[in-house]
Amino acid sequence: MVAAAYMPQVKGFPETVVEQALDDALGSSTAVPVLAISGLQGSGKSTLAAQVVARAQARGLNAATLSIDDVYLTRAQRQRLARQVHPLLITRGPPGTHDLPLAHAVLDAVAARQPLALPRFDKLADERLPEAQWPHLEKPLDLLVFEGWFLGTPAQDEAELDTPLNALEREADGDGRWRRWCNQALARDYPALWQRCDRLWFLQPPDFSVVPRWRWQQEQNLQAAQPGRHGMSRPQLERFVQYYERVSRQALRALPAIADRMVVLDAQRQVLGLR
Repeated sequence: MVAAAYMPQVKGFPETVVEQALDDALGSSTAVPVLAISGLQGSGKSTLAAQVVARAQARGLNAATLSIDDVYLTRAQRQRLARQVHPLLITRGPPGTHDLPLAHAVLDAVAARQPLALPRFDKLADERLPEAQWPHLEKPLDLLVFEGWFLGTPAQDEAELDTPLNALEREADGDGRWRRWCNQALARDYPALWQRCDRLWFLQPPDFSVVPRWRWQQEQNLQAAQPGRHGMSRPQLERFVQYYERVSRQALRALPAIADRMVVLDAQRQVLGLR
């Protein structure tokens, strides 16, 4: 069964938005610009990133995409964190579950215009692909589009972590150890990565309530593309989204004032405007 039989995928962004994003990135003074596209789960980051890369290639430029999801820690590394810090850290996603040295190494190679391999993560298997399966780039890049669900997001104030905000936090993190550890990682480890992005575009949804539906559409499309493999059920996905909720809500509050440009979306992911 083809993906079209499932919930509709994000349609392409208007060409005017794509062109503006590319021009904005190329207007940076950096030799190899890094355009960051931030947006909550299912908002269309990968779609816009692919469109910008295609437009750049049509202009004769060498461009590629990298997702923050591609540098998740391996399952073995997350299992170690789950044993040593908190059981919830077995689940990928929140700050502290990424291999940041790997992300910096990729960006170092991009900036140095060296050949490189781009990491890739298999979400259905919940495991990073072996390096032999990463795409290898022999020609130096002219542009890297870096996309991710919380790129540019700052940490919360400690006092804001006191009250659980969903069932996951109430039932599995009643004392707040997990959310405090993730917030400390976000404050300590991620700003250096955010600073390597030359331009930051934010795909702004109406509110967080659309995210479970958008992420479920994404999950169904993933499974439809690989029909022999199984992903998450709807109840599993509803729980999974709760791992992301706190930082997602922080992104919604903070990024409109931080991002260079904001693409305003409605509940069907149609573009309402560009700010």
